Amino acid sequence: MRSLLLCGMSVSAATSCHAQIVEEDFDSIRLFTLRNASGIEVRITNYGAIITSIRTPDRDGELADIALGYTRVEDYINAVDKPYFGAVVGRYGNRIAGGRFILDGETYELARNNGENHLHGGVIGFDKVVWAAEPLPESNALRLTYRAKDLEEGYPGNLDLEVVYRLTDKDELVVSYRATTDKATPVNVTQHTYFNLRGEGTGSILGHELMLNADGYTPVDEGLIPQGTIAPVTGTPFDFRPSKSIGEDIGAENEQLQFGGGYDHNWVLNREGDTASLVLAARVYEPESGRAMEIRTTEPGIQFYSGNFLDGRLVGKSGRRYVHRGGFCLETQHFPDSPNQPHFPSTILRPGELYESTTVLRFFTQ
Repeated sequence: MRSLLLCGMSVSAATSCHAQIVEEDFDSIRLFTLRNASGIEVRITNYGAIITSIRTPDRDGELADIALGYTRVEDYINAVDKPYFGAVVGRYGNRIAGGRFILDGETYELARNNGENHLHGGVIGFDKVVWAAEPLPESNALRLTYRAKDLEEGYPGNLDLEVVYRLTDKDELVVSYRATTDKATPVNVTQHTYFNLRGEGTGSILGHELMLNADGYTPVDEGLIPQGTIAPVTGTPFDFRPSKSIGEDIGAENEQLQFGGGYDHNWVLNREGDTASLVLAARVYEPESGRAMEIRTTEPGIQFYSGNFLDGRLVGKSGRRYVHRGGFCLETQHFPDSPNQPHFPSTILRPGELYESTTVLRFFTQ
C-alpha cells in the first residue's frame, strides 16, 4: 500500500455559504470532506469508515480539529494498542466475555483480542477493512457499505452493512446504520471517535464538563465485562446527571474506577415510550474554547471512555503527543456482552429483519 496522506492535501476551494462534499481518490482508499454552511468540516476515509477530522469553531469563530487521529493510513494500521481512532467498530462493538457466545444452540468462538475477551469485532474488524464509498452530494452525505462474510472473525451470517455520514446546516453530524443478514447473528455497531473540544493534541480532557442522561450504569468485573446488573448512579462517581467536570471524581476510591483505570463503562440511557426514537444521551462543554457537543441516539446505552490508556506514545496529526486522558469517547451502543446476558436488550439480528440505528452529534458554542 502506498503512503496515503489523509490531511493537509490540496482540495478544490469551498465557500462557507454552501454545503459541499469534496472527494480525494487514492486507488481504493479515498478521503472525503463534508462541509456545511457554517464552515464545519468533517473528513472521512473509507478505510475503516474512519472520521479523520472534525473542524468546528470556538466562541470566537476560530476553527480547530476536535477529533484525535492521523494524517496517514499507515499510522492507523500501525498504532500501538490499536486505539480505534475515529473508526466504525463491529460486528460487535465493545466486549464479549471469553470470546464466545451461544446462539440457537450453536457455540461460536471469536478472537480473544482483549485479554481473555473479544473486543470491537476482532483482529480484523470493521475498523480495518476498506469500505465501498458513494458520495451523496444532494444531502451532503457519504454512504459506506461493507459485506462481512459468514464466519468472518467467527460471526455467523453474511452481514450487509451501510453507514451514512450526513452533515447538516443545523451543525449536526448524523450517523445512520442499516444492516441485514442471511443467518442469525449479533450486531452492535458504533462510532469510536476520540474528542478533545479544545483541539486534538492540546492536553487533558479532565476540565470538560459532561452530562450523561442516565440514572443507571452496568457495573463490570476486572475484565470490564458487565456483571449482569444495572446499578443506580446516585451517590457514586458515575452520576453525571447534573453536569460536572470529567476530572471531578475520576480519582475517587471506587472499585469500578479501579477496574477501568478511570471511566470505561456503559450508561443505561433514560428513555420513555418508543424505544426506537432519538433520546438525549450526552452533552459536553469545554469552558476555555466555548465548544460544546450534544449527542442524541436511538441506542439504549452509551459507553463513556476517558482516554485512560493514552500515554503519550501516540503522536497525532498536529505532531503533538496524545497524553493520558487526552481524548474521550462517547460510543452509542447496546450493552457490552449482550449475547451472553439474557437480561440485557437483545442484539440478535435475524434473516428478514432490518438493523437500524441513528446517532446525531450537534456542535455549538456557549
